[in-house]
Amino acid sequence: MIKFYFHHTPNPMKVALFLEETGLPYEVVPLDTLKGEQHTPEYKAINPNAKAPAITDGETRVFDSNAILMYLSEKSGKLTGKPEDRGEMLSWLMFIASGLGPYSGQSVHFRHAAPEGLDYAVNRYLREAQRHYEVLDTHMEGREFIVGNEFSIADVSAWGWVDKAAVVLGEEGLAPYPNLKRWFESIDSRPAVARARNIASDVEFKKEFDEEAKRAFFPSNYPKA
Repeated sequence: MIKFYFHHTPNPMKVALFLEETGLPYEVVPLDTLKGEQHTPEYKAINPNAKAPAITDGETRVFDSNAILMYLSEKSGKLTGKPEDRGEMLSWLMFIASGLGPYSGQSVHFRHAAPEGLDYAVNRYLREAQRHYEVLDTHMEGREFIVGNEFSIADVSAWGWVDKAAVVLGEEGLAPYPNLKRWFESIDSRPAVARARNIASDVEFKKEFDEEAKRAFFPSNYPKA
């Protein structure tokens, strides 16, 4: 049984969608990152980077959302894409892992969480997030899926962050990116998405972004204890 360490944030949601789309059996282990549960020794033995998500599969641990998607798709043979598209698949997965995700996260941080007055950082990360969206929008012209002609882990991975476009980019969201908007609406209408959004709906995660939450979520902003 796969144990899935989960919080309702973009990277864990990718894995949630994969699991619901494929029907692989799993057990949800709620990880309340605003309470700092990701920093416990027990969890850091699974993910030494102290982030969500992570999984354990028997004696195997896997952390980082795209690594989890690759591991599960290769193990199950599901959503892998066609062998002839392997290079394209790896390229887009790395684009999302090293570009779309991190720059989106930094855009959210500097626009919504950082102190006022950091105009350079706000502009830098917003513009870079916009650039990554432009790359995807151009790629999706005339295409139904990111890689090849079938739904794959590339679509799953991108969906996790594109779902937060309005938070990353502002109120316009996907409006300036019509090809990406069309793709997102198609993916977002899949029944597995609704099931993924409902994971751990009975769990009361911490919601208040108070000092405890800030220290848990942004530990590098504070001196080491």
